[in-house]
This record gives sequence, structure tokens and C-alpha cells, in this order.
Amino acid sequence: MRVAAIQHDIVWENPSANFQRLAPWIATAAAAEARLVLLTEMYSTGFSMNTAATAERVGGPSTEFLQTQAKTHGIWLGGSIPELSDHSDLPFNTFVLATPEGKVERYRKIHPFTYSKEHEHFAAGEGFVTIGVDGVNVTPFICYDLRFADEFWATAARTDCYVVPANWPEARRHHWTALLRARAIENQAYVVGCNRVGDGGKLHYTGDSRIIDPMGDVLAAASGGETLLLADVEPARVRQTRERFPFMPDRR
Repeated sequence: MRVAAIQHDIVWENPSANFQRLAPWIATAAAAEARLVLLTEMYSTGFSMNTAATAERVGGPSTEFLQTQAKTHGIWLGGSIPELSDHSDLPFNTFVLATPEGKVERYRKIHPFTYSKEHEHFAAGEGFVTIGVDGVNVTPFICYDLRFADEFWATAARTDCYVVPANWPEARRHHWTALLRARAIENQAYVVGCNRVGDGGKLHYTGDSRIIDPMGDVLAAASGGETLLLADVEPARVRQTRERFPFMPDRR
């Protein structure tokens, strides 16, 4: 299965502008025969804590955009959004994955980023999600989740490919690239990290998006500009790696 990561800038707190900017990128990824296309964390607003202005109801405009684009191109399309819920006073940072039929799968970020006070504005999710995407078992996490190896370990046995949309700032860019590669190596699975570029919320972002294979080899990489990353993900490669190097059963 071909995977695409769209490393893009974000117009701050302006979903309609971001929809307009991203539609051509999504069309390009689909034309390149990508079946799973990944946008960044808070793809339509930037990493804003102004949830009174940005948080949307379930099925709101940012979800509708993903559904429409997925149906139009016959692809799986995902990115995270600030989403309200009847089960919490605070919204969730939710990864929404639209199917080619326009249906939706969701994962809610388990670890709000307390360093930036995300926990004061967003509730923490409570469960993992693994989604079958054209025969590939895909497990999403979001940005700060990447620092918590035990949760990747908990889902490794059922995962072929992790996807990690992010707004990871330049100041800690080397942590981002090191942790992406570590998660691939220790879980013997593909990792797709899709990070934004540009400026927002007084922070600068340099992207450094990556697609990494189960041995930790970088299949595609980007630096500081808007771009499209493509690579093929093969579940057989995951199985072969784990059979050749049976490290996971040794975990205690």
C-alpha cells in the first residue's frame, strides 16, 4: 500500500483557508496512487489552545472536508482536529481518518502536551485504535504520544504501520526524528511521521517528516518546506523482519 505524508504549512485558526490550500496536495497524492494520505496534527487550525473558536462538533467542517476529499479520490485520508464530545467538558485532539466511502474512524490523543498547557484545554483520550487499511493494520498516535514508548509497545503485535501527525517545533526537532526512528526499530513496524512547517502560535516548525521501515531505514524524508512524501508499506516486510529478528517475544 502506498502511503503519502503531506508536510504542509497551516493558516492559523482558519479552516476554510486550509481546506483550499490542501485540496490540491491531496489530489496530487491521489494521482501518485497513494491509498493512505496523512495530514498534520490540527491540520485545519494550527496548534491553538483557543478552543472556544476552533473546536468543532462531531462531523463538523474539518471532518466533512476529510470525508469529501476521501470520497472524491477514493482514498483513506486523515489528520487531527479539535473536536467536541458529549462525554467531556473539554474537546479532544482527535485523529479523524475518513474512508474511501466517506465513513470515519477516530483516535483521541492520549497525552495532552502539558508543557504547553494543552491539558487545560483538551481532554485526554483513553483507548488505542488499530484500523485495517487495504490489508495494512494502521495504528495512529498524535505528536506528544511519540514520547511514550510503552503505548507503541502495547499495540505492536497488531500493528504494521504507525501514523503520527504532529505539530513538533523546531526547538526539539532532533527529538522528533530520533523518536520516530526508535519507535520503528523497537516495534519492527513502519512509522509515518507527518509534521507541519511554517510559523504559528509564536513557534517555528521545520517539518522533518519521515517514512521509516521496520528496520529503521528511512524510506522518505523532508526538511523545512511544504512537500509530499511517498513510500510503499508492505505487511509482509513487517512479518519477515519479526521472524528474522524475534526480539518482541523477549520483552518483560
